[in-house]
Amino acid sequence: MITGTHNGHTWHFSTIGGVKRVNIDTANDLVHLKDLDPKLWTALSCPINGLEIDPKTLALIDTDNDGQIKVPEVIDAVNWMVSVLKDPGDLLLQNEHFPISAINDATEEGRTLLESAKVILRTLGKTHEQTLTVEETGDTKKIFATTLFNGDGIISEDATTDATLVQLMKEIMQHAGSVTDRGGKEGISTDILNAFFEQCQQYVAWQAKRENAPDTITPLGAHTDAAYNNYLAIKAKVDDLFIRCRLAAFDPASAAVLNLQTERVAQITTRDLSAAMDEIATYPLARIEAGRSLPLTTGINPAWEAQMHTFRQLTASKLFPGKDSITEQEWNGLAAVFAPYAVWLAEKGGNKAEPLGLDRVREILAGDGKERLAALIAEDNATAQEANNIIMVNKLVRYYRDLYKLIRNFVTFFDFYTPGSKAIFQAGTLYIDQRSCDLCIKVSDIARHNALAAFSGMYLLYCDCTSKATNEKMTIVAALTNGDVDNLVVGRNALFFDRQGNDWDATIMKIVENPISIRQAFFSPYRKAVNFIETNVNKMAASQDEKVVANMNTNIESLPAKAEESKEKKAPAPPFDVGKFVGIFAAIGLALGAIGTALASVVGGFMKLTWWKMPLAIAGLLLVISGPAMVIAYLKLRKRNLAPILDANGWAINANVVINIYFGKTLTQLAELPDGSRVNINDPFTKKKQPIWPAVFLFSVMAGVALYLLIKHKILNIHF
Repeated sequence: MITGTHNGHTWHFSTIGGVKRVNIDTANDLVHLKDLDPKLWTALSCPINGLEIDPKTLALIDTDNDGQIKVPEVIDAVNWMVSVLKDPGDLLLQNEHFPISAINDATEEGRTLLESAKVILRTLGKTHEQTLTVEETGDTKKIFATTLFNGDGIISEDATTDATLVQLMKEIMQHAGSVTDRGGKEGISTDILNAFFEQCQQYVAWQAKRENAPDTITPLGAHTDAAYNNYLAIKAKVDDLFIRCRLAAFDPASAAVLNLQTERVAQITTRDLSAAMDEIATYPLARIEAGRSLPLTTGINPAWEAQMHTFRQLTASKLFPGKDSITEQEWNGLAAVFAPYAVWLAEKGGNKAEPLGLDRVREILAGDGKERLAALIAEDNATAQEANNIIMVNKLVRYYRDLYKLIRNFVTFFDFYTPGSKAIFQAGTLYIDQRSCDLCIKVSDIARHNALAAFSGMYLLYCDCTSKATNEKMTIVAALTNGDVDNLVVGRNALFFDRQGNDWDATIMKIVENPISIRQAFFSPYRKAVNFIETNVNKMAASQDEKVVANMNTNIESLPAKAEESKEKKAPAPPFDVGKFVGIFAAIGLALGAIGTALASVVGGFMKLTWWKMPLAIAGLLLVISGPAMVIAYLKLRKRNLAPILDANGWAINANVVINIYFGKTLTQLAELPDGSRVNINDPFTKKKQPIWPAVFLFSVMAGVALYLLIKHKILNIHF
């Protein structure tokens, strides 16, 4: 441990994960945390989401609401807790239950918080208790449920017993909306109140325009709205009729074409015409003739008779009394008649107040309801400070429980390097291939992980996880730091347990390969050689199989032709030319000879070694093959660093988060039989062994060694 004094405080440091990290384990450490050089902090920033710590607590610490917690915000949170607690060392306890006696009542803020805490206890019916929990202080609905005013600027129906105001509030919430107050009740705010009365004023002003010019805006009186809607419904069809009539006047021969074609009628005459009204509605409104007027009584398309009857009753009977038809010019004049009404409709305001009716809206505007409701809202706002103090108690209780946990995982990463503990970024445990991986981290940005994961130097498994219980999905990255990787491939399934014990179905979707252990590196060249041989043997076997199948198919297809050729005398096969293959045989012989000579030299040289040098020669050969892979693996394993993975998740890591070989073994546990287990080795599915052959082999080896020793002794003229 290293110590150092700064601003009168002695800091203690420990080497953890190859880095000197400060110890935060006393009240004085917390008091002087503001004096600690940020360069000595393990992290400078972390996200508020995706961590195993209450996100509501982190949101309170994140005072600038940018989704990240930074060094100054941690210091501000610690300084505030130091100022409101009698003993800052209480934070080290991380207690779920906050004793209100711990509040420093020697300061004004402390006395205010203490009084607010007592109010919460009384509200919750816990007057005889002296502790609070996060669940209790965070339940604002329950705390403010019995209070008329809670300082949020929102009033509900419970704020008054005046029936007139209650009715007005109901109308406002129904037609202008509502918001939920701290007590969980629906109510209105100043914005909603002002918006409602603005709607009322707009609606009354709009109606006043019509009342001031009734003859212009509503030429048909109370029926103007219905008449205008009917006019819009038939306008396109009537305009189509007059255009067709003008075309018939332009070219009389086109009248037959413009009229209803006989073929179209013939197609529907065999059907129930009452069910073909949609088809009939597409026919012209009336018969096409040059210079024809719009008929109002007879000769109208049956599908349009009802609407034309309405037009005659509401509009034509008032503007064209006694007429059975109107000309095109008279029809076009209706646009000018309805134009002021159309403009007035377009200027309509106060839609939200309209359902109340004009009389009720005017009654509301004439009364003093707005002023009285505004006074109630002002009265509620007057209690804002007291209510906010109650909210601050929730902040106090949350910090009391969670702040030191954040410090241990932000300033020092103490929880990560402590056996039996888990850091706040460790999401759970992945079980796969007879092992459990404890270093599992939620992936928030897969693109950034793709760019940074390779710099970690770790063997990583990216898994898509799905919870069948909640239908939630997430992606995690698990670090494999122990065991082998022979059976790990993309697509394999696994099981992930989160920190709450919930199980998730996991599937490997990406693998980042890096060394796992020196043992694995030792065998990696041989595995690669075996894989290479297997791959090439499989290729050769597959190729040969394809040739055999192809030859067989060719022979089968040529059978008829060969049957006919058999009747003819076959030409004799050419004689075997020995000279042609002499060179080939000679080359093969030379190659085999060279290989045999090399093997003989190796074996001969090995046999000439003194007996104690033989194991060394074998070990040397193994080192030549596996040594480079082991050295490379050792160098990489020493530098495995979690920082790039955390950086990809939004952290700003300020120091190496090294995972050395020994520490890595604690993060991935291999399957082991429990102590005291009994194993039945009689496997019924194992091939029965023949003990004679191992005995023969062992005897041959021993005889060979004895013969070698006898020969060596004879050469050295050693006599028994």
